[in-house]
Amino acid sequence: MDTVTTATELRTHIAAWRRDGLRVGLVPTMGNLHEGHFSLIGRCRAHADRVVASVFVNPTQFGPNEDFARYPRTLEQDRLGLAAHGCDLLFAPKVEEMYPFGIDKSVRVDVPVVSVPLEGELRPGHFAGVATVVTKLFHLVQPDVAVFGRKDYQQLLVIERLVLDLRLPIEIVGAPIVREANGLAMSSRNQYLSVDERGRAGLIREVLLGMQDAVNDGMPIAEVERLSRGILEGNGFALDYAVVRSAHTLLEPAAGQCDGLVALVAARLGKTRLIDNLEIDPNPPVLRMFERNHATRADSFSNL
Repeated sequence: MDTVTTATELRTHIAAWRRDGLRVGLVPTMGNLHEGHFSLIGRCRAHADRVVASVFVNPTQFGPNEDFARYPRTLEQDRLGLAAHGCDLLFAPKVEEMYPFGIDKSVRVDVPVVSVPLEGELRPGHFAGVATVVTKLFHLVQPDVAVFGRKDYQQLLVIERLVLDLRLPIEIVGAPIVREANGLAMSSRNQYLSVDERGRAGLIREVLLGMQDAVNDGMPIAEVERLSRGILEGNGFALDYAVVRSAHTLLEPAAGQCDGLVALVAARLGKTRLIDNLEIDPNPPVLRMFERNHATRADSFSNL
């Protein structure tokens, strides 16, 4: 695997691939990589002949009270992991390469509607930062396909809308969430959890499954959300939200809507903020890895 740090070097490698008629894939990351990230490389390899991964801690998507300064930078470890998992080219630019006129004077890309609720309300400017840096990466790599994890569900919707609105000839692939043994969605921030917190954090997945079954059993969505908040707060989580929304817009569902829904949770456990989601399946399988031994989860939702 080669590593480049400038746009010129990146374009030189990709131009050579293009001359050979190869299909190029992109996996954007902020580094501090784990098995969830590496699964994206494998997913991208299934759709492309050559895979580019970027490692760039993007300053414009962090708010003033967020963890940009302490976000782990583990480039050498990331490089080894990417090479071991079949990445062909690592693009690891400095801030000056991505924002040549400085952060404050950078062009900004704003994606309306899907960027507004939930994370958009809690983290003003976050999705403009995401959309801006991803647009830059798309322009530099000009990939045929790009892969994003479904754990950041709202981010995936923002990227899909960006590509459609700008008419970019890029296939966007949403990759399944990779989970730890107790159901906790893999995240770079999981390393901040204590041993006790890490064990309790799997409850988020259980609550999401309970939300799915309760919705499918006809429980009013407002009641589903109330029970979800109560369960998580009763187990030490500080809730930002636990909601059921329309899967394509993240707006509140229309009255009587029973399909095209997604359950989303954002909560803090100790000092660590965790997010997770579940696209609600109207006909879920009976047995799951994380299924509790209940007759029906909807009947016992409040007792999780």
